[in-house]
Amino acid sequence: MVKIAFNSALAQKALGKEALVSEKDPETGSVYSNESSTGRCLLTLLGLAFILSGLIVGGACVYRYFTPKKLYHGSMQFTELDSADMPMDVEPHEPYYLPRIDEDVEIRDNVAIINVPAPRFGEGDPAYILHDFKRKMTAYLDLTLRTCFVIPLNTSVVMPPQDLMDLFMQLMSGSYKSYLVHEDLVVTERVDDLAPLGYYIYNLCDGKATYKMQRRSEIIGIQKRSVEECFKIRHFENKFVTETKICRA
Repeated sequence: MVKIAFNSALAQKALGKEALVSEKDPETGSVYSNESSTGRCLLTLLGLAFILSGLIVGGACVYRYFTPKKLYHGSMQFTELDSADMPMDVEPHEPYYLPRIDEDVEIRDNVAIINVPAPRFGEGDPAYILHDFKRKMTAYLDLTLRTCFVIPLNTSVVMPPQDLMDLFMQLMSGSYKSYLVHEDLVVTERVDDLAPLGYYIYNLCDGKATYKMQRRSEIIGIQKRSVEECFKIRHFENKFVTETKICRA
């Protein structure tokens, strides 16, 4: 009997301790539970923020680089006589056949990339012409010579991007009759470092011989044209056709 009474007393004492612990545990447990749930919420929010930022950046990259690019096609017929040579009081008579230039242009990020195919009739090399309106530079990639030529952008010949896009939107509905102007350029020096010319010209001319050019009218001194090698590219970035003649010694 004594042994049983002793054991029951110990049991009651143990139960008392458990009761005390159980009275303290809910408060302590709730504190730790609130802290852990708050930490989980913060981590979840940070994770969602990273995921959303990744989706935004990734979506922009997909839209810019992987969606089909909008190309505009246009053509111009032109007379060989410059408009400056036409008398003001004489109405020009069109010949039976007018030469025609076809182009495809892509305009994006303040850059116009023009594909000039080989003409069906007449002279002129096929080329890619890139106008970087931000850097105010133009690059000609002659596809026959596989050579690049760069020069400051001629804003009197090349329309601004929006005007150029509007022009091609009009040309897509039909051919346009215009006139021919001449542009005479001279090669001055070779370009060894393409990086200062910008991202787009670098991509166009990378791996190809590249030269700087200057307008012949800006060159001072005696010019020896007899020993020059010249070629022509006929194109349009305005309401007239430009015949660009590039010459190098």
